[in-house]
Amino acid sequence: MSTIALTELLGSPVIEASGAQCGRVREVVLTPAEDRARISNLIVKTKQGDRLLPFSSVSSLNGGVRASSPAADWSPPEAEGLFLLERDLLDQQIIDVHGRKVVRVNDVDLHPDTSNGHIQLKIGSVDIGARGAVRRLLKGVVPAAALKPLLHRIPPRLIPWDFVDLIETDPARRVKLKISHDRLAKLHPADIADIVEKLAPDEREAVFETLDEEVAAEALEEVQPRVQKSIVESLDSERAAEIVEEMDPDAAADLLADLPEERTEQILKEMDPEPREEMTELLEFNEDTAAGRMNTEYLALKGEATVHDSIEALRNFQGGVETVSTIYLINEHGELAGAVPLAKIVLAKSDDKLASLTMDPLIFTHAGARERDVAALFDKYNLLTLPVVDDEGVLTGVITSDDVISLLRAKL
Repeated sequence: MSTIALTELLGSPVIEASGAQCGRVREVVLTPAEDRARISNLIVKTKQGDRLLPFSSVSSLNGGVRASSPAADWSPPEAEGLFLLERDLLDQQIIDVHGRKVVRVNDVDLHPDTSNGHIQLKIGSVDIGARGAVRRLLKGVVPAAALKPLLHRIPPRLIPWDFVDLIETDPARRVKLKISHDRLAKLHPADIADIVEKLAPDEREAVFETLDEEVAAEALEEVQPRVQKSIVESLDSERAAEIVEEMDPDAAADLLADLPEERTEQILKEMDPEPREEMTELLEFNEDTAAGRMNTEYLALKGEATVHDSIEALRNFQGGVETVSTIYLINEHGELAGAVPLAKIVLAKSDDKLASLTMDPLIFTHAGARERDVAALFDKYNLLTLPVVDDEGVLTGVITSDDVISLLRAKL
């Protein structure tokens, strides 16, 4: 049996077990909590009102829908946990995770399957092209026999259902339908950010409510500051705190600094003590200085450490990968004493002292240095990371090349 378009199935006559026509298809129903692709029911418009026809009672789809049970056995529909394809999918925005974009649905291709002896109907793909739009526009206006040849001449633009993430803005309904964004979460954070920026504010909130905190944090760092602020302000304080805690400290501090003071205090209150203390300290720095741009997650070892020690430290490091291109050496007072590139560690023996592998000269900046001076150091010495020290020479943070790129982008 060939593919059936949703718009072709809608309005089809429904014939009950007695052979009499009892109504027409009003809606096609999915129950995502049970099966994300299989059609579970049809809603049939009858003289007695709408009735829910279980698809297990459908015996044929040829020349209309034929049921193996009498209409008297069909109960009135209940909306709880049901996803209606015309109401909830047609003309709605969805996320195409394969194409990494937001698209609008013009029609849905349904695939009948009779391999197990019983007919089943599954969503195969969504039509986002002109073919689906033309089919809907001309349905009932042009005879089906004349419409089919025309549709065959229009190239299809289909997205397999497996590549689709639905957007549901109602939190209670998301839970009932078990709608998540697992597919979206597998994309690169920059791709997620591009997609999110094209959504409406309530849709952005829905996405960030369901993403894992770590994924949400990585994506939020890639979003434009204006959109960042909008997203965080739309989330409840507890959820916002969970995401902010997973962000790089410098990026989180920049974000919180842009929020109204009251909102920042609400989020800080929900954070765990350690990240809250760290964030409070960073917020005290001027955003336009080195200290305001630095990341407080970095690798620093005492001067007597060996290559073996550095490898163990790398294994246990939970900060971002962009900060591990260099391991810093400090003395007993925490003062910066040296910097060892990761490339040298890879080539050295396990018992070699890190102090013998340090870069010369040691390039660093002070906490109060201006942004333009920081950018100039990165440009002059082709740096990947730049350590930041306070007035006593104590290592307080690290600026990464990503931070400088974000700085330069903000200036464009």
